Amino acid sequence: MESYALLIAATLNAGTVLAIASLGLLINEKAGIVNLGAEGIMLCAAIAGFATVVHSGSDWLGFAAGIGAGALIALVFGLLVIWLGTNQYATGLAVSLFGAGFSAFVGIAYVQEKIPERPRFSIPGLGDIPLVGPALFRHHPMVYLTVGFTITLIWWLYRSRAGLVLRSVGESPESAHALGYPVRRIRLAAVVAGGALCGLAGAYISVVYTPLWVEGMVAGKGWIALALTTFATWRPARVLLGAYLFGGVTMLQFHLQGIGVEVPSQFLGMMPYLATIVVLALISRNPHWIRANMPASIGKPFYPGS
Repeated sequence: MESYALLIAATLNAGTVLAIASLGLLINEKAGIVNLGAEGIMLCAAIAGFATVVHSGSDWLGFAAGIGAGALIALVFGLLVIWLGTNQYATGLAVSLFGAGFSAFVGIAYVQEKIPERPRFSIPGLGDIPLVGPALFRHHPMVYLTVGFTITLIWWLYRSRAGLVLRSVGESPESAHALGYPVRRIRLAAVVAGGALCGLAGAYISVVYTPLWVEGMVAGKGWIALALTTFATWRPARVLLGAYLFGGVTMLQFHLQGIGVEVPSQFLGMMPYLATIVVLALISRNPHWIRANMPASIGKPFYPGS
């Protein structure tokens, strides 16, 4: 039973990374922008966050550095695709390739570095409950903040005026522009916010999830986060549940190895990506359902003068 508690704890930890990044990408796509550069943004933020913690010793300064790096890269991406009209998909791929190369170059000096010993977190009283405590109540505060942010985002998107405006920009930017809303500035703000969240996810990886730096350590999580937004049909609550599902699939490989199940490591390593493909294939069988939930103007450029 203790091994299952550890599996649940590892699932929540791994799912938090995917949830933060996916929620950022969901904000982008709700405004009509597709950012394929999430992987590169997360890598740059991972080295920024790790380097900051190495020199400062503060996790929260590391998170702030990751957020800043993600927001800055997303700002450049947003200016290119929103104001200069570059192709969203090509620009996103360029950002992803840039992030992989730039983070590898900057991170050379930090491969052997170590950050201060991690403090042990536990909710008083609840963390001491047998089995349940280790599974649910001994996590980094960011795990619980992610759940709280998801609830807040649901309210903001569907109950606030600002959320309604953001969704209207993603559905019909022409109509929003006709009503006097600054569509391009709203889209840019959404892109920067989404990039900041991807940056936070990258910093969480290098500071908390695996507290070290190695080249390419994001290991495809940015791409899985992109797939999760479609899997969740652009709904924040489904994004959170899907993130924990994929986090569980990722951690299952280590659990099976720990209990002595003889499965080739290569097969276990490809399980998260295989699960992504299977889920997307199943969802794609009902294109009408996808179109009913997908922002109508996603991926489409908007020119105010047209």
